[in-house]
Amino acid sequence: MTRRNLLIAAAALPELSQTPTLRNLGGAPAGFPIRSKTKPFDFVEHCHSLGLGVVESRIDPKDLDAARALRKKTEAYGMRLILDFRLPRDPGDVPAFETALNAAHEAGVMGLHTAMTGRRYEIYPTLAAFKKDFEQHQKTIALVEPLLRKHKIKLGIENHKGWRSAEQAAWLKRVSSEWVGVHFDFGNNLALCEMPMETLANLRPYVISCHIKDMAMQVYDDGFLLSEVPLGDGLLDLKGMVESLQAKDPNMPFNLEM
Repeated sequence: MTRRNLLIAAAALPELSQTPTLRNLGGAPAGFPIRSKTKPFDFVEHCHSLGLGVVESRIDPKDLDAARALRKKTEAYGMRLILDFRLPRDPGDVPAFETALNAAHEAGVMGLHTAMTGRRYEIYPTLAAFKKDFEQHQKTIALVEPLLRKHKIKLGIENHKGWRSAEQAAWLKRVSSEWVGVHFDFGNNLALCEMPMETLANLRPYVISCHIKDMAMQVYDDGFLLSEVPLGDGLLDLKGMVESLQAKDPNMPFNLEM
């Protein structure tokens, strides 16, 4: 290699380092449970080491220096960032959420993620309890939507085994805001006995980000067993689902969570 070629190659290195190998594939902390228990563990660094272009994380909303440092790191790596903050339950919690949105700005987020429910079949003893909790979730989003619109930050609400997809879609249609959408989990609604493509069809108009995974099922005496499995080993039409979402948004982030 000549000196001239060496200098040209060296000049290209910073640009190459800012282009993740897998630009639209990312990592969610729940997808790396063993790694996450290791101390110290820098999740952004780990995702970057895998060539991922998106990372989902949490920060202290009051620590703006940490938010700025996180932005500096993700931008240097050419990565996009999704954050998860506690949402307000009543008007008294709203100022704290606006503080979190300010931190999100400093961190340079592409959007927020939230999982508002647990597993419907485990946490609600009665239909009335489910309805009461659903009403609270709707009140929460009514509180945050004006702030999301003000700060121009999108929130993706995960289908987290709490609502059937038709229920969630009907709710978001009522909200009718470009700042409130779905963080689509590929497999969660199987636990509610939905067909995966039905879930996708119902929620697709509102999807802004994803948790990608594959699922396997097995019948046993008391019902069925459901588990996440390596991509391609399960029953989901991953290729078809990814293509459908990429047709909606070519920059759709798919965060591995399994």
